[in-house]
Amino acid sequence: MTETVTLPLWQLFVLLAFAAVTFASHFLFPSVRWFFRRRMERAVERLNQRLDRPIEAFRLTARTDTIQRLIYDPEVTAAVVEHARETGVREDVAFEEAKRYAKEIVPSFSAGLYFGFAIRAARFISNSLYRVRLGYHDEAGLKGIDPDATVVFVMNHRSNLDYVLVTYLAAERSALSYAVGEWARVWPLSRLIRALGGFFIRRRSRNALYRRVLARYVALATKGGVAQAMFPEGGLSLDGALAPPRVGLLKYIVEGAQEDGRDVVFVPVAINYDRVLEDRILIAANAGGERRFRAGLGGVMRFWLKQLWLRFTGRFHRFGYAAVSFGTPVSLKDSSSEPEVLATQVMERIGTIVPVLPVPIVASLFEPGSRLTRQELGAAFDRSLEELPGAHIHIPRDDKDYAKEAGLRMLLERGLLVEEGGSLRIAEGEEAAVAFYGNSVRHLKKPPVSSA
Repeated sequence: MTETVTLPLWQLFVLLAFAAVTFASHFLFPSVRWFFRRRMERAVERLNQRLDRPIEAFRLTARTDTIQRLIYDPEVTAAVVEHARETGVREDVAFEEAKRYAKEIVPSFSAGLYFGFAIRAARFISNSLYRVRLGYHDEAGLKGIDPDATVVFVMNHRSNLDYVLVTYLAAERSALSYAVGEWARVWPLSRLIRALGGFFIRRRSRNALYRRVLARYVALATKGGVAQAMFPEGGLSLDGALAPPRVGLLKYIVEGAQEDGRDVVFVPVAINYDRVLEDRILIAANAGGERRFRAGLGGVMRFWLKQLWLRFTGRFHRFGYAAVSFGTPVSLKDSSSEPEVLATQVMERIGTIVPVLPVPIVASLFEPGSRLTRQELGAAFDRSLEELPGAHIHIPRDDKDYAKEAGLRMLLERGLLVEEGGSLRIAEGEEAAVAFYGNSVRHLKKPPVSSA
């Protein structure tokens, strides 16, 4: 035991390295993790004091623990057995497939990243690109929501900036967990979205095992009281109009609520823009008859570099107004538990609170082949306001003439309308673009009441 041992220098370094790793893993790392865990818990406590709805314990659970809980859920286990029987694979292989789906779906929420970075970034981006306005806001209805209920913000889908805009405007209420499509499953964006509480879904998947894993995660999150945000239309509007709702996620939420009797409150959220940044891409997809978005990375980078150059040279102008309305909540306990009926009810409420902005209302006055003088446009604009009883119209500066000119100016500057011979008309080939903006408010229009 007291004999001298001679080692080559490189072996001594290897031995010391192993000793250092062992010491760190057994003593240092646990202490560091405990230190940061305590700091995070204190930060969350401070956050919860100013939020209308505190961050839920389910959301703060370690991601690995949530994945384990999900894949060993009895319904997922039964789905694994059924999948193995139907496909002829071994059950352990089917189990690993379910585990991959769980890892793909389950987020890794970071309260520090969400409230320390995401909210500030969302505020900066929103106000840099638009004049942001809060439309209709049922403050009494929102404050009257049962504190123990799970809140789900149900939104129409106009732009990928919807995520940014609503995150910013709902910052004082709670952290939202978004269902995000496959378009965002690219590194490093996917890591960021998971850290912000978003979970990925394969909208077109018909794999029964995947659908069951997704359904169980949504049910667990609902039972855990996680505030969620969803787009019932299932994707971006290609023609600017509201689309019929799909009931997939809504059905999973209802199933989760029914398991423990927890109430779910659906908050209708309506969004509208004077300009949708990806409008050309959406219009082209609609013309092609399929949801295939031809947006190359080069084109996107050129657009943003151009905007940065304009801002740097002092020639940048914001893209008009963006507005969000928060409607009267719908309680699951006080309404139908049939997903189809519930989805229709919530979409109807969304439709009634869509903000009416200058560009959409001016665009709705033009049809292919129509011509209007500026005077005729002014009269048509005034009549249009009368055809929107109960609509939530944003009139900048409380000046109808200014609102009309603001909407007209944007359409002329973008080349969607042209003025020639003293009259205004839709530019050649821009009929779909003008309709895209007009369709966002056209469903609100009603014939004016006759004075006869």
